[in-house]
Amino acid sequence: MPIRLRKFIGAIALLSLVIVWALIAMALAQSALTDINGFVATIYYVVVGLGWVLPAMPIISWMSKPDKVKA
Repeated sequence: MPIRLRKFIGAIALLSLVIVWALIAMALAQSALTDINGFVATIYYVVVGLGWVLPAMPIISWMSKPDKVKA
C-alpha cells in the first residue's frame, strides 16, 4: 500500500478516534462526574484528555512506515 494512501486512511482513523473518544469522555463525565469535587474532575479530564494518545500511537506508526521496495 502506498504511503499516501496509508496517511489518508490513518488521518481518517485518527479523526474518528478523537471524535469518538471525546464523545465517550463527555458522556461519561456527564453521567459519573456530576457530584464529585473539582480535584477528582480535574484528574479525570487530564487522564482522559491525554488517553487518546495511546490508541493513536499504533495508527501513527503504521502511517509512517516506508513503502516496500520492489526488487
